[in-house]
Amino acid sequence: MILVTGGAGFIGSNFVMDWLRWHNEPVLNLDKLTYAGSQYNLSTLHGDVRHVFVRGDICDTQLVSALLAQYHPRAIVHLAAESHVDRAIHGPAPFIKTNVDGTFSLLQAATAYWSALGAHERNVFRFLHVSTDEVFGSLGPDDPPFQETSAYAPNSPYSASKAASDHLVRAYHRTYGLPTLTVNCSNNYGPRQFPEKLIPLVIVRALAGEPLPMYGDGQQIRDWLYVGDHCAALRCVLAAGMAGETYNVGSRNEKTNLDVVEGLCDILDSLAPAPWNLSYRRQIVHVADRPGHDRRYAIDASKVEHMLGWKPAMSFESGILKTTQWYLDNDVRTHDESWREKANGIGQHYGEAGRS
Repeated sequence: MILVTGGAGFIGSNFVMDWLRWHNEPVLNLDKLTYAGSQYNLSTLHGDVRHVFVRGDICDTQLVSALLAQYHPRAIVHLAAESHVDRAIHGPAPFIKTNVDGTFSLLQAATAYWSALGAHERNVFRFLHVSTDEVFGSLGPDDPPFQETSAYAPNSPYSASKAASDHLVRAYHRTYGLPTLTVNCSNNYGPRQFPEKLIPLVIVRALAGEPLPMYGDGQQIRDWLYVGDHCAALRCVLAAGMAGETYNVGSRNEKTNLDVVEGLCDILDSLAPAPWNLSYRRQIVHVADRPGHDRRYAIDASKVEHMLGWKPAMSFESGILKTTQWYLDNDVRTHDESWREKANGIGQHYGEAGRS
């Protein structure tokens, strides 16, 4: 069995389903079910005996220790995190609590558990920590992509909290020998993402006839990674990654925010034409940029490609079409009656960090 934290969130739920699609090895899924986590994301696993769900907080070391003792997992995949940059700007405390304190608590419990294992079990155990490219800061237009050796330079409370968690994971490997793995990924997109993030927010607001606010000139550049490709990379790193190593995962799909939004509008024009017979592009409205907005992220994924044999399978064009169709087929507005309240004040603009 493996333990997955945050397995009811966006990447977490996709990873759990991806794992059970490729493995019969059961999953113990620990999730607090905050605003961005939902049992709906796991509805297809109802009745699957390979999936054990526990509602709980990674900050609860006693609970985590009890689960480790009861279920005896051979690995922990740590995906639980607060991830939305705008929310971190308005209220950073939950990000420190979950991303820093939570990771620390999880590491404490994992180290105690691992230390008590037999020699063989200690050798095969892994703690896989999932992080973000935002810990490296912002790139200029001609700068080379981030590598695993890039200096940390977080520019938001969110990225600072993730940088701190990365450092804690590294320290627990170097100090205590805990066999850790860290993945720093680029912006994820795909099904089951809470509609405060760029792509689902555009789809929901466009279909509702609402304005599509665009930060600044919309020329902020992100590398877009389809969540299914990310899940495949995590399986690959967990299976063959070297303890103590860090792996950058990206897809070399650099797009400006404006290009992404306009492309989504064009897809919606084709798949779900507006009843008012105008392009959804007409709903785009430029607004004041957010504080400390990083201009460009880009990932060099050559290490995981060359050393572990992983490569993204989905082109951005195919992935964005597949994602849009999923949201049209699964209207996120009906999943949770309070979704607008949950996104209130944050969903006014585009959130970009797509890792929760």
